[in-house]
Order: sequence, then C-alpha cells, then structure tokens
Amino acid sequence: MTGRLGSAVRQVGWAGALAIAVVLAVGLGASWQAAHAIRQGQQDRAQAVLDRAAGLSDASVRSEIHRYLDTLRTVAAAVGAQSDLTAEDFASTTAPLREAGLVGATSLVFLVAADDSQVAATQEYWRGQGVAGLELKPMGTGREHLFTIFTRPLDDTAVLPAGTDLSQAAEPTAALWEARRSGEAAASDTYVLLRDRKLPAGQQQLSFVLAAPSYGDPTPDGRRDFKGWVVLGLRGQDFLGGVLTRATQGQADAELWAQNGGGVEARVARLHQAGTHPDLHRDLHVAIANREWRLVVSADAARLGGSTPALPLVVGLGGTLLTLLVCAMLWALAGARGRAEAKVVTATAGLRAARRIADHQVALLNGILERISDGVGVVDGEGHFLVHNPAAQAMLGAEEVYLPDGVTPFPNHEQPMVRALAGQSTDRVEMVINGVLLSVSGRPLDHDGQRGAIVVFHDITEAREREADLAAFAGIVAHDLKNPLTVIGAHTEMARDALPDEPEQALESLERVGSGVVRMRRLIDDLLAYVTARDAALKPGEVDLAGLVADVVAERVGHLRVQPDVYIGALPHVEADPAMLRHVLDNLVGNALKYVRPGRVPKIDISAHTAGPGWVRVEVADRGIGIPDADKAHVFESFHRAHAGQSYGGTGLGLAICRRIVDRHGGTIAVTDNPGGGSRFSFTIPAAVPVVPAAVDAHEYV
Repeated sequence: MTGRLGSAVRQVGWAGALAIAVVLAVGLGASWQAAHAIRQGQQDRAQAVLDRAAGLSDASVRSEIHRYLDTLRTVAAAVGAQSDLTAEDFASTTAPLREAGLVGATSLVFLVAADDSQVAATQEYWRGQGVAGLELKPMGTGREHLFTIFTRPLDDTAVLPAGTDLSQAAEPTAALWEARRSGEAAASDTYVLLRDRKLPAGQQQLSFVLAAPSYGDPTPDGRRDFKGWVVLGLRGQDFLGGVLTRATQGQADAELWAQNGGGVEARVARLHQAGTHPDLHRDLHVAIANREWRLVVSADAARLGGSTPALPLVVGLGGTLLTLLVCAMLWALAGARGRAEAKVVTATAGLRAARRIADHQVALLNGILERISDGVGVVDGEGHFLVHNPAAQAMLGAEEVYLPDGVTPFPNHEQPMVRALAGQSTDRVEMVINGVLLSVSGRPLDHDGQRGAIVVFHDITEAREREADLAAFAGIVAHDLKNPLTVIGAHTEMARDALPDEPEQALESLERVGSGVVRMRRLIDDLLAYVTARDAALKPGEVDLAGLVADVVAERVGHLRVQPDVYIGALPHVEADPAMLRHVLDNLVGNALKYVRPGRVPKIDISAHTAGPGWVRVEVADRGIGIPDADKAHVFESFHRAHAGQSYGGTGLGLAICRRIVDRHGGTIAVTDNPGGGSRFSFTIPAAVPVVPAAVDAHEYV
C-alpha cells in the first residue's frame, strides 16, 4: 500500500512539472511576443522617420554646398572674364551675394599671388585698378605671397583688410594651392577664424574656406592665364544650424565631421534639438569640393515612435506576472518537494560534468605550457605572477632588466608587462635578462572584471648572433669584392689617360670596362642593402614623415640643373625604423626621377592617407614611363627589371629591398597606373599615436 502511494505521488509530480512547463512556455512566449511586436512596430516607425530626416538632411547639405560651390565658380569665372578687373567690377559682380541667403558665409575675397620681386609692381597695378591706398604687407621672404585685393562682406563682422598676406595661414593657404594645382574648387581644413578667437570659448566655431581658381579667357594657343583665387569663408555651426533646422523639423540631431590633414577628424558643428539620449544613428558621407565629410544624423527612438515607450514593457511584465501566478498555483498543487529534488539532481549532474571538462582543459593547458620553449606568464593587476611555465621560470629571476646593449637599465614604465597592465599591447620588445637577449610581447588581459596581463618571452640570443655573423660576412664580402674593382677602375683611368690618340675602338673598350666596374659596385651595394633589410634588427620609433620626405627630396633634387615638379601633401607621424624608411622613400623618389622620357621634366606627388585603424598609406606618384601590366606582379622580386631592354640603369634590387623593409614593418607595398600617365607606388606603415595639430597663430581672417 505504501509503495503504491509513493508511486502515485511521483506520478503526480511529473504531471505537475509538465503542466507548469507548458503553462510557463505558452504564457511567457505569448506575453513577450506581443511586447516584441509592439516594440518592433515602434522601432519600424522610428526608423522610417529617421530615414526621412536623414535623407532630407543629406539632400539639404548637398544642395547647399553645391549652391555655394556653383556661386563660387560663377564669381571666379566672372572675375576671370574681366580683361581689366577693377574694384568697381568686383563690387558689381558680387553685389547680389548679399541677398543670396548664403547661411554661415562670412565674406568673399579675391586674392592674387606674388613673390618678393613682384610685390611693388603688383601693389602699383591694383592701386591703378581702384584699390586706393593699397599697401601689400608680405609676411616673411623666399616664398610666394598671397595678398587680398577685394573683399565682399556677407555678414556684419569686420572685413579682411586689403593687402594682407595669407601665406602664413596654413589651412586656407593649403586650400588655395590645391585649387591652383587641380584647377578645381577646394576646401580647407577646419580652424577657428582669427576674428572669432576674441570671443568667449563657448561662442567660438570651427570654420573652413572654399577656394576656386580664376582664369582668363583662352588665348589663341589655347592657354588660360591664372589671375588669382576667389575664396568664400563659412562658419560651420551657423551653416549646419541654418541648413538642417528646417530639414529635420526638430526630430533629429546632426553632427558634421571633417577629415583634416594627417588623418585627424574634427567635429565642425552640432545641431542638438531632439532629445538627450539618441539611440538611432545614420552616417552619411557628403562631398565638400575635394574632400569627403561625414554627416551623422541621430534621434531618440522613443520620441519618434509615435506611441508610449513603456507600453511594450507593461504588456510583457503584465503577461509574465499572470503566467507566474498560474504557475505558482500549479506548483502548490503538484508538490514542491519532488520538483526541488529533481532540480537538485539535475544541477548536481551538470556541475559534475562541468568540473570534469574544466579539469581536462586545465590539464591540457598545463601540459602545453610545460612543453613549449617560449616563456609564458600571466600576472594580476599588482604585477604578481599567477601562472608562469618552466621556460619563463628559467628565463626570469633577475631583479635588473637591461636594454639590448646589456648595460643601460630598461625603463620600468616601458616594460611590456607594465604597459600591458596599463592597457597597451606591445610586440617583440628586446631586453636582456640574466645575460640572455629576449624578445618580449605583452597583451592586456581582463578576467571577471579584474585587470591583468599575459607576457610571452622568446630567446633570440642565437638568432641575433647569426644575424651579426651574416652582416659581418656580407660586409667582408662587399669589401673584398670592391677592392679588385677599385684596382680595375684605377687602371682603366690610367690606360685612358695614357692613350690620348688611340683608335676609337680602344677608347670604347675602356669605357665599357669602366661602366662594368660602376655596375658591379652598384650591384654589391644593393646586395648588401638587400641582406641588411632582411637581417638587421629593427629600431622603430616615432618618425616625422614630413621632415623625412623633405630631407630625401632635397638630397635627390638639390644638385639637378633642371628642378623637377615636386608636390608634398600633408604627412603624419609614423612608427618605423628611420634609416630603413628613408631607404624606401629614397628608392621610390629616385625611380620617379630616373624613369622619365628624354626631354620631360619629372613630376612627383607624395601624399599620405589613413589605411584603417593604426595604419598610414603613403603614395608616391610620378608622370614617368610607367610599368607594363605584365611586369606589375614581378617588379618587387629580386633582380627583376621592367625596362631591361632600355637605357635605364639599375640592378633590379631596389624595389625588392623596399618590399622587404615594408614587410618587416608588417605593411604591404603595391604599384598601379597613375591616372594621366606614370606609376603610383603605395605602401602601408604603422601610424604613431595621433597628435592633434596646434592652432596656427597666423592671419586667419577668411
């Protein structure tokens, strides 16, 4: 009788558990499905409203920018069409702009260029064109100055005095030269106008200028004389607020971001009107002349949904409470004890299985750590080792850590473990511990909300010894090969001097011997550089790319009788070995100067752009003879020459050395055709920590 009663109780328990599971699943599913449907409907309505606001914002900004650029080009064309431009002509041409509704515009300025020798003549000419009392005030010497001639104010602020030299103002000057170089309108980097810097910090705005070149009518031979620039200044906050207030109708916020030189992004303006917690965003890219800016439109979904935000939560919680009430009633009826016992059994079995898996993983991990030759250590936030394998124990133990020279103590704050605990990753940092040269890498490690670090130690003592032996061997071989070449070259010169009236064939043979000696020396130098690029230790550090490029270009072109056309864009700081990076730039600039058709002046453009987080892409473009498509895949291979059958010297190792150096920095190198002729070489290099440029204390009036 007792056994039958116990069996019946157990049966009732299973039935009750099944009933509770069914009620719970159905009740919760229905409740939260209804809540999700309501919330999804609100989200869909909010997304649709934001899409409309974003579309209107994008269209408004684009149309206004196009209108400003069209106005600027029209004025530039009208100014250029005047064969004898006067102050009265400029005033009548720009008079309608006061009523054109150019929101945020400060002034329209006409500028001309003049070097030191042209200042007096330029001043006299424009005085004769109606600018009474004009006094040109050049800033500095040895450069081409940019003088303001005519100004049309477009707001109530003070205008730029005529005769001011803007060549010292970095942002507008860069836009002017880009406009002249490209022949198209150009936009400057953002900056605070000098006139606005007298205002309180809260009232200052980031601004920018649009510049368009002005050319005269074509001459009979098709040329168009450059007359100057027409420049329009814009205040970012006034522009964005005036354009988007009507477009968004108070339903969305907006931010306008500009990509300035060196890959630094700056927020130009912000329109805040649609709530304090925006959770919906749209990123739009807007072309501003030669630049692409980013327009971010955001809004609070709760304000756009058109219904009560708490309604889905109320429905879900109400259904959940009702379901739980029913389950509680079933629980009491089915018997709490049997249900609790079943849960305990299930939970215990799960814990045992998890324990077995964890023990197996720990044993496997310990076995791996004990057998690998590299040292591995895990430290907590206080720097105490939690785990360190036998290899790490053998390598460590000394209190003193030295730089690779084995003498200078290693700075504590630069050690990989310290930097990893501070949240910074490091790779292959060399240090000496216990007389052993180690390559150490560190990574931050977060576990259960606690900060720690993992550090890997690799013994590179033997590798460095082999590298030193190989470098010494390469140097000895290069020296021993050059000695007989020097003797051959000297005797060739002596033979040429001793045979003043010999037949032409003998002189030609001597010339060939001398040329062979030069080529052999070049080959030995390139082979030595090739070996060094592969095996020499990297010494990375922060490099000013702009200064390095300027130094390389000056060294390459300083002695040339005909100076090439070299354009150097804004270049950032990078993290690289200075000597090896210089070798790459010197090779690429040297090739751009060498591989040019006879009679043509070399033209080189050097620029840099961001290439993803932490990387910079450097481009060296030329107008030379180019590289055939069949050779593009092989030009970076050793001893490959794309123009072997032509009269261009070279060993075929220069680009192979470049690729080896770039590879060792973790980057890539490639070559493509340059639009308009020539080649465009590009390579990636790690970026240094970004530094926001300081404001330029120059005459930034525009």
